[in-house]
Amino acid sequence: MESKPQDSQFQLSEAKIAEKLRSLLHKEGSWVDWGKTCQQLQKAGCSPEQIFETSGLQASQQNMIIVASQVYESLEKEGVESEVLNYFQGPKSDILYEFRILKHKQRAAAAKLAYTKNFDVDDAHELIKAAREVGRISQLPDAFTSHPGDMVAYLCWKRARRKKDLQERSRLIAQGLKFAYSVSAREAIEKLLSDFSVAATQTAPLLPVYRLELEEELPRIIPVAGTYPLTRQEITAVSVLEIQEPFRTITINHNGTFVPVPGWQAILKAQDPVGYFCQSDLLPNYLSGRAETVLVIIDRAAVKWDVNSYFLVETENGIAIQWFEEEPKSIIGQLVLIMRAKNILDEGNITEPWQMDD
Repeated sequence: MESKPQDSQFQLSEAKIAEKLRSLLHKEGSWVDWGKTCQQLQKAGCSPEQIFETSGLQASQQNMIIVASQVYESLEKEGVESEVLNYFQGPKSDILYEFRILKHKQRAAAAKLAYTKNFDVDDAHELIKAAREVGRISQLPDAFTSHPGDMVAYLCWKRARRKKDLQERSRLIAQGLKFAYSVSAREAIEKLLSDFSVAATQTAPLLPVYRLELEEELPRIIPVAGTYPLTRQEITAVSVLEIQEPFRTITINHNGTFVPVPGWQAILKAQDPVGYFCQSDLLPNYLSGRAETVLVIIDRAAVKWDVNSYFLVETENGIAIQWFEEEPKSIIGQLVLIMRAKNILDEGNITEPWQMDD
């Protein structure tokens, strides 16, 4: 059985490796110990497959307990109470694994809330979803703090206010009260028990979708950053090779890739337009039934939020076009338009116009 090369900083003797594998096989200690042991073995050159063959812990399980044990260690460093730490040895590795995306102080707050409310993994997942969504908002209403529990409570409060159905409204209120951390957040949600007015719902605007139809329309040359998925850095780093259809991309060596776009008013108004190619089914509220490659153009100079526009923002997984009811963080640029490729039934008619006159 071959092993991966050992990291010189984490070398273990064959006897030590055998002892740690035996410890895993007999499940000695808690899952936190198992996670630390798996990490030590992997750094010492043991593959996840080797560890599985000896201990019975599958690679996915190894990954989860390794990450969860690191979250657990961060809780220890944050000085989380011993009763909370003991609770998570229960085992609650799946819950701590969900908390991995939070910052250390947020992890500690989330862990204490999970201990107090006896979270299951679905509760933990709900909290993480809320942290991601609320994290893109510039500022929460005054009643809600940045505590992870208040983030979930805020979303429940926001959604409950828009519900006419009393059963669904009551469910959201109950969920919000379960997660609420601050007194002010709890009070804001409790007000909904006597206030049955329904808040107006903002509707996402229609996407500005265009299709090139007329050959004689004068183009504006737009620099192309690449093909989605991309990062913020790649938006400013463009590369080019040659002219390509269907968007007639212009290739310029060492200077970047460009694409000709008709001089529509929206394009002419853009101060610093940049484009990238994307599959249409990755865009929000895209109504076309068939997925196709589209050209997404943003204006990097337009970074002031507007509820009637879509914006390119930075997320944990890269960048994404999104609509925001409230001002988001990290705006890269405003969506100018989405251009679909021109449908040409007979390209020969374009190069031989005499056939059209026949």
